[in-house]
Amino acid sequence: QRHQAFSSSARQLKNKVPESQKIFQADNGLPVHIKGGTGDVLLYRATMTLTIAGEERCSRCISTVQEDKARST
Repeated sequence: QRHQAFSSSARQLKNKVPESQKIFQADNGLPVHIKGGTGDVLLYRATMTLTIAGEERCSRCISTVQEDKARST
């Protein structure tokens, strides 16, 4: 009986995959990682900002360690 309840409720859900495929396969000149809309654009920008900031922070730390090592020798 649990199986029947699950299958009947699952049938009511609409399959959204074809709609998503149309959006992501559209030839509109946008890269695939931002075709999903505003949320995708914001997530992409946040990711790039954090990546660049992290790389800059790592570069500063490495530079500081190298300078300290050069002074101590």
